Amino acid sequence: MFVELMPLLAGRTVLITVAKVDAKTLRVNMIPTQAKADENPALTTPLTYTGSPEELDAELGKHLAGYVQVHQQTGSTLAEAKATMEAAAKAVQEEAKRKTEERKKTAQKPPAGVTPGSTAPSSSASVSIAEAAPSPASAGTLGLFPLPTPEPASNQPKGGLAL
Repeated sequence: MFVELMPLLAGRTVLITVAKVDAKTLRVNMIPTQAKADENPALTTPLTYTGSPEELDAELGKHLAGYVQVHQQTGSTLAEAKATMEAAAKAVQEEAKRKTEERKKTAQKPPAGVTPGSTAPSSSASVSIAEAAPSPASAGTLGLFPLPTPEPASNQPKGGLAL
């Protein structure tokens, strides 16, 4: 029985209790303790066997070996899943950071035909860099909606009655 427990004892303490159920029956509990504060509670699931002393002598070692094997596989699987999730989260964060940097670079690029250090032609059809930059009111729209255009001036006189 203790040979089968050795792999489990390598990383944690195991509490063993033995109780007499009746004149011919014993109950054995094997309770692995938590190895780390943030460890998954599944790794502290107790193991209980009930039987006669002869049955426990004959069978407990085999069952305990299977329990230890499943316990180690569960611990390994949980560690792999945690590592995979952490790697995926890191990749998503890096991708978001890369996209943010690309957006900043795109927003800082001058319009076509204007190179840094040169000035745009002075015709009324040209757009200066200051005019191309989004206004604070439209900065949150990310280009999804067109900028508002001013209303043309009305030729009608305002207010009052005409006589």
